[in-house]
Amino acid sequence: MSKKRNFGTKVSFYSDMANENQVNTQIMYPAPLRARFFVLATSFLAVLLTACGGSKSAFTQSGQGSYYADKFTGKRTASGTPYRPGKLTAAHNTLPFGTKIKVTNAKTGRSVKVTVNDRGPHVKGRIVDLSKKAAKKIGLVDAGVAPVQLKVVKAVSAK
Repeated sequence: MSKKRNFGTKVSFYSDMANENQVNTQIMYPAPLRARFFVLATSFLAVLLTACGGSKSAFTQSGQGSYYADKFTGKRTASGTPYRPGKLTAAHNTLPFGTKIKVTNAKTGRSVKVTVNDRGPHVKGRIVDLSKKAAKKIGLVDAGVAPVQLKVVKAVSAK
């Protein structure tokens, strides 16, 4: 037996309880009021996360970095622009195109600022593929693969 009101308390009697006289009460708010609360709570949480550094501009990542092979010269990147080894560009799996990131070689301490214009790398364990010019600036060309740290310098909104 259950009795439900539009606003107030919900009273339920459970037949499977040891004592059928026990009553469970809880406040039941109308659906429009619950929806408003959800919207307000979600908005507050979004503002709180942004204020606490939850934005993409605070994004950092560590892992293995590599660079594009010469065979990709002139081929279209995921953003539609052709790959140019003489430009300071990079491929990242999730950051929006146009995002500026600082890539630091953990072994040499040298860093370079690049623009994300492609998706990749498509090799497990790697977090970024750099253009050849960017790889030379941080001493990555001879090693081929090296530990790197990424930091977003300038975030752009995802489209």
